[in-house]
Amino acid sequence: MNPLQQLHDYGQSFWYDNIRRSYLEDGTLAGYIANDGLRGLTSNPSIFEKAITGSDDYDVQMAALSAQGKSVTEIYDALSISDIQAACDLFRPIYAASNRQDGYASLEVSPYLAHDMAGTIADAKRLFTAVSRPNLMIKVPATDEGIPAIQALIGAGININVTLMFNMRHYEAVAQAYVAGLETFVAHGGDPAGVASVASFFVSRVDAAVDKALAGRGVDHLLGKTAVANSKVVYQRYKELFHGAPFAALQAKGAQVQRLLWASTSTKNPAYPDTLYIDELIGPETVSTIPPDTVAAFREHGRVGQTLETAVPAAQSTLAELAAAGVDLEAITEQLQVEGLAAFRQSFDTLLTALAQKQALLLTDTDL
Repeated sequence: MNPLQQLHDYGQSFWYDNIRRSYLEDGTLAGYIANDGLRGLTSNPSIFEKAITGSDDYDVQMAALSAQGKSVTEIYDALSISDIQAACDLFRPIYAASNRQDGYASLEVSPYLAHDMAGTIADAKRLFTAVSRPNLMIKVPATDEGIPAIQALIGAGININVTLMFNMRHYEAVAQAYVAGLETFVAHGGDPAGVASVASFFVSRVDAAVDKALAGRGVDHLLGKTAVANSKVVYQRYKELFHGAPFAALQAKGAQVQRLLWASTSTKNPAYPDTLYIDELIGPETVSTIPPDTVAAFREHGRVGQTLETAVPAAQSTLAELAAAGVDLEAITEQLQVEGLAAFRQSFDTLLTALAQKQALLLTDTDL
């Protein structure tokens, strides 16, 4: 059994942080399910930009849509929905076998709506209806405007993958929105067992930013330690919220916990182990969504063990030392959310520009 398969033995689900049409059609993803224990998939605007502009997988469908007079935004919508529908169908047996805990594919709302609560709600409902699969998760960023949207969407019975979380403030707001949304759903006669959510907490980007802030402060022993410490402390809060009084009544009615999902798990600093953010965050009721290069690395030499709850006092001490050194972790992580949103918008802009260029070429190509 390779390390990817072993993650499940420790209560962690392996999801793939990537999508491409050829992987759905040539058996690549099916192979990950059969051989590596893959249990779900996540996507975002950057992933779709690379998939669509970096291959000819989508040319036939693009040509047909272009011939129908569809705009580039409508074309992207159709391409991404088709892929996610196929992914949901592929993972449907896992969804059923896991009692709806795994087997999800995630599709993100438009990055232009990150600060538009009403727009986010409308777009999430539209996408959930268009994909029409029970094992779809809609990704919504944990912005101040996104939090009430998440609560409303959970209250409407829509599965949500909350994205771009970097600190305890983000996490607590998201967890509270999930609980409040479920309470609304139940109050209106809904079965909470049929609603699922994950809280995607970003990891490696935290070290990349904090390490820069630590330069010249004489605390080099803290380099590369913040991201894991930050995540471990948040996991302790997760246990308090979802295995204590606040969630007990909902759980008695069949509600699922909102699992933490470790995102941004590829190592940014080549001086650090390439499987660092998988190795150090393995524990019960969590998900690790892993990009392609890190999947290969962890399959080859990942270290599997119950690491998420080891050295928690040391993690707390790391965060205290960080503050004592004058590094404002909350300010840094708030900026990381801003930068993450900007990166997704830029990827989406690049994608739409590339689609327009490709559309013009395809409309002149009579072979398609």
